[in-house]
Amino acid sequence: MTKEPVTIRRMRLKDLDAVTEIENATFAIPWSRESFRQELERNVAARYLVAETEGQVAGYAGAWVILDESHITNIAVREECRGRGIGRQLTYALLQYLSNLGASYATLEVRVSNERAQRLYESLGFIRVGKRKRYYEDNQEDAWLMVCEQMPDADPDFEEREDQA
Repeated sequence: MTKEPVTIRRMRLKDLDAVTEIENATFAIPWSRESFRQELERNVAARYLVAETEGQVAGYAGAWVILDESHITNIAVREECRGRGIGRQLTYALLQYLSNLGASYATLEVRVSNERAQRLYESLGFIRVGKRKRYYEDNQEDAWLMVCEQMPDADPDFEEREDQA
């Protein structure tokens, strides 16, 4: 199978319907469209990316950045687009973006049962540093707390544009 080209860019308000659709199909307790809108419009620490392929949003990823700390809030890929490397590209692009913004490390939580995601994160330099007991509200499942201290080198020519419309 040939992999179609993937474009990764900042999430915009026009992406919210597609992002919400992916979120609802992926997570037991999904964020609302309004939550994503508020993240884009009001949360100065929030940064979100989308992956586009064949003219549609195939996935998204987001994080919060405060000084040199970053916390990945969510990563999801449309079910029919999984297994094509989009999640890897999106996660790496997010790490690059966070590094460009000055983050020296990134943290995230992942379900103990989500071994596929854990393998992806480990392949990008994340390590398990702890377990959050009964972290997930839907079934009380534990989460691994993972951290990546091997961030990509910051791009010295990086300039953040505000193009959220």
